[in-house]
Amino acid sequence: MRPRLHLMNKFKLLLASVALAASGIASAQTQTLLNVSYDVAREFYKDINAAFVPWYKKTAGKDVKVEQAHGGSSAQARAVADGLEADVVTMNTTTDVEFLAEKGIVAKDWAKRFPDNASPTTSTMLFLTRNGNPKGIKDWDDLVKPGVQVVVVNPKTGGNGRYAYLAAWGYIKKKGGSDAQAADFVARLYKNVPVLARGGRDATTAFLQRNIGDVLITFESEVVSVNNEFGANKVDVVYPSISIVAENPVAVVERTVAKKGTADLAKAYLNFLYSEEGQEIAARHNIRPRNQAVLKKHAASFKPLQLFTVQELFGSLSEAQKVHFNDGGQFDKIYTVK
Repeated sequence: MRPRLHLMNKFKLLLASVALAASGIASAQTQTLLNVSYDVAREFYKDINAAFVPWYKKTAGKDVKVEQAHGGSSAQARAVADGLEADVVTMNTTTDVEFLAEKGIVAKDWAKRFPDNASPTTSTMLFLTRNGNPKGIKDWDDLVKPGVQVVVVNPKTGGNGRYAYLAAWGYIKKKGGSDAQAADFVARLYKNVPVLARGGRDATTAFLQRNIGDVLITFESEVVSVNNEFGANKVDVVYPSISIVAENPVAVVERTVAKKGTADLAKAYLNFLYSEEGQEIAARHNIRPRNQAVLKKHAASFKPLQLFTVQELFGSLSEAQKVHFNDGGQFDKIYTVK
């Protein structure tokens, strides 16, 4: 009996070892990638992920699972800095990626690791009004009129809010105004802001679900999300005469990929955003593709308007951050939290 019992124990041990090895092989075969991104990009990346997984299986012969996390871009960057194990970050302002670079979490030269300053897509800021545009809003000047309530993201927590602020400032500057005149205009605009939203989706929810405000300043891409989530004809889209180019920068999180061994996967994922398929998905979500052929194909979706860059008027987003959005900066001087 004892030899048989010994053999049975050995057999059970062998089976357990095989099962453990099989589970290890399965987990090794299916890598997981976490993309930490800004608030209003969730539907875009849901479609990117659905396209990337089979593409990666076909080209690399490996199974992969992509997870995504969304919130105000600056809050997301802080979460990664505090330990959230993102493999890649896909933000809407370079300052949030630079913040991570300064901490050694992404490469110092992250902007040179991928084409177009590591920004595979761009967007711009426009206005959404209630159906029929009852307040007759046509341009930035209308946002400072008495009785008009503006919904906007807090520029200290989200890139959506920073671009809205800089677009309003730049509107005055591009018309020949001084910095003093721009500051006065932006101060008047924020006097019409009843509450600051935490991120882009929070702003949309406040506008459409809680019925706060007459106009929402947000990314061009949010139009598609609003129509999909809330139904068509809930809002009117208003393109101002002048707006800002918003770059959407991406980076590999070196700290995480070194730990998980996902560097090649992370690079492949970000490179996929530049592929024709990735650029087509961006265009379908009203995010402006860098690929000129794809942009031309979807020209009807992207109304031409006078655009200026951050570099043109503010030097860089980092410089704008110091002057306008850091504690004690220009924004703090003009806005008191309500």
